[in-house]
Amino acid sequence: MSKEFDVVVIGGGPAGYVAAIRASQLGLNTACCESEAYADPKGEPRLGGTCLNVGCIPSKALLHSSELYDQAAHSFVMHGIKADKVSIDVPTMIQRKTNIVTQLVTGIKSLFKKYKVTFLPGHGSFVGQVDGKWQVKIADEVVTTKHVIVATGSSARHLPGIAVDQKLILDNAGALDINAVPKRLGVIGAGVIGLEMGSVWKRLGSDVTILEAAPDFLAAADSAVAKEAWKIFTTKQGLKINLGIQLKEVTPGKDSVTIKYENDEGEQTLEVDKLIVAVGRVPNTNGLNANAVGLALDERGRIKVDEHCATNLPNVWAVGDVVPGPMLAHKGMEEGVMVAEVISGQAGHINHNTIPWVIYTHPEIAWVGKTEQELKAANVPFKEGKIPFLANGRALGQGDTTGFVKVIAHAETDEILGAHIIGTNASELIAEAVVAMEFGASSEDIARTCHAHPTLSEAFHEAALAVDKRSLHF
Repeated sequence: MSKEFDVVVIGGGPAGYVAAIRASQLGLNTACCESEAYADPKGEPRLGGTCLNVGCIPSKALLHSSELYDQAAHSFVMHGIKADKVSIDVPTMIQRKTNIVTQLVTGIKSLFKKYKVTFLPGHGSFVGQVDGKWQVKIADEVVTTKHVIVATGSSARHLPGIAVDQKLILDNAGALDINAVPKRLGVIGAGVIGLEMGSVWKRLGSDVTILEAAPDFLAAADSAVAKEAWKIFTTKQGLKINLGIQLKEVTPGKDSVTIKYENDEGEQTLEVDKLIVAVGRVPNTNGLNANAVGLALDERGRIKVDEHCATNLPNVWAVGDVVPGPMLAHKGMEEGVMVAEVISGQAGHINHNTIPWVIYTHPEIAWVGKTEQELKAANVPFKEGKIPFLANGRALGQGDTTGFVKVIAHAETDEILGAHIIGTNASELIAEAVVAMEFGASSEDIARTCHAHPTLSEAFHEAALAVDKRSLHF
């Protein structure tokens, strides 16, 4: 007799494991399966998905290590701290990253035990429906469940004709395990992953060249932020970013890679020691047996869902990178919670308009809501307040006044429509804007809220004041 559950979650990444935990908290007999995509040294599946294993967590560990190295080499002197002959031990840096990943993925298994989620190792796929319940094959076992939540995540997108071997040509996973600083590093793609990985190795001494097909830099960000970021990354930090390029040929050699491309100046050739391919991600829907059960996919291979992440099949749901929307771990987590609550009879909800975006470069870039160019295109009347960190006492004390905070509000109602930050700790500061927008706050609401002094958050307060042209410190 097969095992029977109320809910089976296919996929143990952020969207999946959070959905499983929340469903179990709500009293549903829940199981979560995960394939061997990320296996531990014993060959057993590791929970956490791309985010914990080869994405968000390990990349931030490397970014922090490289930032400390860069500060020791260039910024400590302003504080009167002398650090001569600073060097980097890359294998130790990589091992620290690996230890953090191991600690966190082990922690998810502990959470499953705490909340009584059954972990089923193995790849999950649909078998069919019997007596109103779904049968799901996991490894060599078929289990029965009333509800299925698909949370199979995404994989790095590879380009035709460019073979990723994780030695000379790498994707996001290989970029996290480079064991020595490459003298010359090439990156295809100037998006989040490309900029973050390029920043890591640039700080550690690589000559980094980023090739981007799009004609505009960070087109999804507010234009003022993108302009400031371009100036900082290219002029101050020395990243070489080429826009509007057309790849022609990528040829790996014995110890290097040759890239031929075209731009406005004609044909170009770039030779690098390693090449990172960072051109987005594709949803993991292969292997679900979706066609056999009639699970509807869109033209990009994503599972079609409604506003509550319900698919076209009864009691089948999908969350995270495998459905439309930004491929962000926190977005997937919120969707997982919503689905678990809807299944249990609650009024689950997610507001896709208040999902924050973050790029963990230095300075960090974060935003939520609408950009200035989006509002102009939609003919929405707005007003804005913009305050540089140069006017912030805490930023001065920390020795980094790069960037600004920009708050955009509706010209008539004063409701905050968007917030855009480039600067130190932007990833933390954006949370206040998210909360404000969730509660429909006006810029005056923030302007009349006391902020501790001295803090970086005062820049957000001042930007809200500046919306009404009454900033106090700038």
